Amino acid sequence: MPLTAPGYLRLLMRGLLAGLIAGLLAGAFAYLIGEPHINAAIAIEEATTPATGEQPLVSRDVQSGPGLLLATGLYGVALGGILATAYTILRRHLHTGSDTTAALGLTAAALTGIVLVPYLKYPPNPPAVGDPATINQRTAAYLAALTLGLVAVWAAVLAARTQTHPWARATAATGAFLTVVTIAHTLLPTFDEVPADFPATLLWNFRISSLGTQTTLWLTLGLAFAGLLAHLNRHTHTPQPATTG
Repeated sequence: MPLTAPGYLRLLMRGLLAGLIAGLLAGAFAYLIGEPHINAAIAIEEATTPATGEQPLVSRDVQSGPGLLLATGLYGVALGGILATAYTILRRHLHTGSDTTAALGLTAAALTGIVLVPYLKYPPNPPAVGDPATINQRTAAYLAALTLGLVAVWAAVLAARTQTHPWARATAATGAFLTVVTIAHTLLPTFDEVPADFPATLLWNFRISSLGTQTTLWLTLGLAFAGLLAHLNRHTHTPQPATTG
């Protein structure tokens, strides 16, 4: 049976709440783990760039504290709404009778396609790294990597459904995923704009903390949404949706 408007609204509200929780937790992670590396990179940038005398519209203290939590909170809410909508559309096509498995599977697929695949090709750079003249090309290339990451996940799902044995399904999915990712990473342009004198340890720590923030966001989103779905099912006694091929 198709989901009713009140049913979708209940799912959406839980997605938004899960997104808020995930966004705030990711913001706290970014503040504690990532901000020290950003501050160090900013210090390097200021030391190598002539001062203009202009004051920023928002102070660095506000940016790294309340501003950071506000940004990650709103970002998490947006992702929660998207996850709830995707769950509503795709739930009946997922080969599982468990809402928890379905929610976590969708989140894992999003983390892989939206975060991990682009990260491997275009890891984030701190301030003082990157040529402003190539910002448009880098943005377009990153969006292409993100799109192809989702295509790789989709190809893996389709390949898995061509097999019946668990090991054959896993092998087919892995092969399809790696094929798309390898082709994408080979065809997409490479940007090597890290200054030779930029501290390698700082660059590495910044990139790891950025990945940690994204991982915290998506894992918390999936777990919170799955937990809220389980709570909803216990209180509404809603039967599990039938799965279709």
